Amino acid sequence: MTATQERPMERRLPYDVFARTCPSRGTLEHVTGRWGALTLGALYKGSYRFNELRRRVDGVSEKMLSQTLHALERDGLVHREAQPTNPPRVDYELTPLGREVAERLLALIHCVEGSMDDILTARAAYDASAATP
Repeated sequence: MTATQERPMERRLPYDVFARTCPSRGTLEHVTGRWGALTLGALYKGSYRFNELRRRVDGVSEKMLSQTLHALERDGLVHREAQPTNPPRVDYELTPLGREVAERLLALIHCVEGSMDDILTARAAYDASAATP
């Protein structure tokens, strides 16, 4: 395929996530990791306080959620708003870039959720065939 025939997703960009040293790889890991994807998906519905978000993202530890939020904030996907109240109130919400990324993640999440019957059937068939010598 020549450069003029490249598909839209293969156009030349200044960053290449497939290159080991490309900074986009770290962001992709933050976004597509288990807690990053779930956190972005949860925040798509609106602003959450830390403990509300922790309850929404069932199973995440306080430490992992804190690390995830820091990484996503550093990447410019999440905005942290600290209110000067007593006790302090901290809200998290998506930035415009975070909303765009979350929309794409939610499309993938909905695709997976909608395909779970087929996925479970495939898993069962695989497990049955792997169990027989």
